Amino acid sequence: MGSRVIKNRRGTKRKHPIIGVLYVLAALTILLVMGVLGVCAVCQSWLQDLPDYTDQSYYEMSQKTRVYANDRKTLLAEFYLEDRDPVTQDQISEYVWKGTVDTEDVRFYEHNGVDVQGILRAVYVNLTGQGSEGASTITQQLVRNTVLASEASESTLKRKVREAYIAIKLEQMYSKDEILLMYLNTINYGSGVYGIQAAAQKYYSKDAKDLTIAQAATLIGIPQSPTENNPVDHPDACKKRRNVVLQRMLTNGTITQDEYGKAVKQKLGLKVSSKTSQNGIYKYPYFTSYVRDTLLDMYPSDTVYKGGLTVYTTLDPKVQKAANQAAKNKEATIDSDLEVAMTVIDPDNGYIKAIVGGRDYSKNQYNLATQAKRQPGSSFKTFTLVGCIENHMNPNNTYVNCGSTATLGNWTVSNIDQNDYGTRTVTGAFAVSSNTGFARLCEWLGADKVVDVAKRMGITSDLYAVPSITLGSYGVTTLEMADAYATIANGGTHHDARCISDIQDSSGNTIYTADTTGNKVLSTEVAMAAEKSMESVLKSGGTGTAAKPSNGQVAAGKTGTSEEYRDSWFVGFTPQYSVACWMGAREERSMSAGLEVADVFADFMDTALAGQKTENFPDADNPDYKPINDSDLDIHSGSSSSSSSSSSSSSSSSGAYYSSSSATSATGTYSSSSSGSSSSTGSSSSSSSGTSSSAASSSTTNKVAYRLESSEDPNGSRLFESKGTANSVREAARFYPESSSSNKTLVA
Repeated sequence: MGSRVIKNRRGTKRKHPIIGVLYVLAALTILLVMGVLGVCAVCQSWLQDLPDYTDQSYYEMSQKTRVYANDRKTLLAEFYLEDRDPVTQDQISEYVWKGTVDTEDVRFYEHNGVDVQGILRAVYVNLTGQGSEGASTITQQLVRNTVLASEASESTLKRKVREAYIAIKLEQMYSKDEILLMYLNTINYGSGVYGIQAAAQKYYSKDAKDLTIAQAATLIGIPQSPTENNPVDHPDACKKRRNVVLQRMLTNGTITQDEYGKAVKQKLGLKVSSKTSQNGIYKYPYFTSYVRDTLLDMYPSDTVYKGGLTVYTTLDPKVQKAANQAAKNKEATIDSDLEVAMTVIDPDNGYIKAIVGGRDYSKNQYNLATQAKRQPGSSFKTFTLVGCIENHMNPNNTYVNCGSTATLGNWTVSNIDQNDYGTRTVTGAFAVSSNTGFARLCEWLGADKVVDVAKRMGITSDLYAVPSITLGSYGVTTLEMADAYATIANGGTHHDARCISDIQDSSGNTIYTADTTGNKVLSTEVAMAAEKSMESVLKSGGTGTAAKPSNGQVAAGKTGTSEEYRDSWFVGFTPQYSVACWMGAREERSMSAGLEVADVFADFMDTALAGQKTENFPDADNPDYKPINDSDLDIHSGSSSSSSSSSSSSSSSSGAYYSSSSATSATGTYSSSSSGSSSSTGSSSSSSSGTSSSAASSSTTNKVAYRLESSEDPNGSRLFESKGTANSVREAARFYPESSSSNKTLVA
């Protein structure tokens, strides 16, 4: 017989069966506790680096910055990262308020931020194949959209745990209505639109409080899948989702059976906002983009794009329209690659009233009015004129040799087409834009003083004290020139050009107001003496007769043309406006000789001042004039010289002027030694001039003349004549700001 189990053997104690069960249960309990503790430890580690969910800024919805014209009504732009427009509860339709709860979180007012019943229900629905259902509460979705926005794309248990934890904490901080409001102001409604108000405006062109049942249901259904449920791109899918929302609103008693029946039969009925935008810019994009850049210089980008600022600009819609039309009228008559740029400034305060930055902002955002620095040609002679008057020169009783060619030290300069204008008053030389006359005046005054005057009056671009400065050898913008000329128009006070008058924060508090006090940089006497001389340009025989307004409004200004007719300028002013007009090609090229932009000024003024009374400039006494006699430079006070050409006999204080183009022409070479300091001190003594000339001559020893060539020119022809001598290319580059271009090279 085999072995057998011996039961109830004497001396053997039998264990009760329950003991083993208890052992097993104990072991399982220990394992369960250890598992729970382990899970808790893991979860605890996931909660170590939570963002500070108590920080109120997480729940403060970003707001658009709105930009208005000077009428404080015309909306020019809205700057934002996300199209949001937060509203209060009373500004939201009751159908949206209740329908969102019905659809997204029916137990919203019962749970503590995490809906356990909802989780179990979602698990059951998903496991049984009855559909797909999420379990995130409205509070959890809010957390995901705000505090944990950087983790929103992560579908991990860790993110879910962090989300649930913060949701519970959030419900301890805010009421249910506050949480729902924050949700409705932040949720994504597709098409880059966030928040129920922005969605209502986008898709139905109405406020959120005015949405119908069907419209409310349409918008409520979008956040489930903002792309697939987009009513514009996927109307069928959107309508299907809308009907699901309507069913849930019916089930939960938000709407009646009759209301449901009517709503479910309706079409989407979209009325998509017709407001067009280029990065939030709706009107006058060259001006508005300049405002945007100005704001970004003043404030951090978050403040500009999220801070809900209200910005009141200086733009006058009437003036802007007049400027736009004047530019278009001119562009209709010229080659398609030529464009007009303009800046209009109010002389009384520096406010920019209009900007024309090119033909079409949608094709090229580079602003020719505020960014493009182009040679202003003879329009820069104004600063020499002002400097001479400041240094006691009477422009109506001081005569200067305006012969066809002048050699000053190592610099030879010629009038346009070698015209010989004889001996003329300074005013007469200005009217016909004599290069030789103003080269002599610049030599007498000193190039450094020309630079000083230009800087004081508003030129901010780099300038160097070289003789050619009076002929506009350095690039500037229309903004700078209009700002500088405004200093003359208002009697000598310079105001920094401004595009913003005041700014309010999101609470309506004024946080910025433009300073319009200005700085007195010219005496009123000097400014008005210059203005009187500048009127001559628009009179018969002057180079700017085409700029004369037709309504009899007194105006003054100066024409300018850069070398090879690449740029045409007219900068002028009335008591009402200072205007800089430019015409040329973005890709610099020569234009037809004689093509001018002065008529754009007249066209603009005729429209902008239509129906207004004419105004006069401020009255002023004559400045403290002194006799000027510099025989070396052929400058003298008194009557015109009998030895001058026949044209001189008609020169007088009032001026008899030759009509000609104002193109600047500077040929030959000049010593770079004259760039650092004036070749004369402004003294009328001939010895001063002679000494300076001798010094300039001696300083050119062992120096090399440089010219500027273009690699894009198939013939290899020179762009410019040699302008100066220097010890190195680097030194010579001072004469040629254009040499920084990749296709242009300085050659010895």
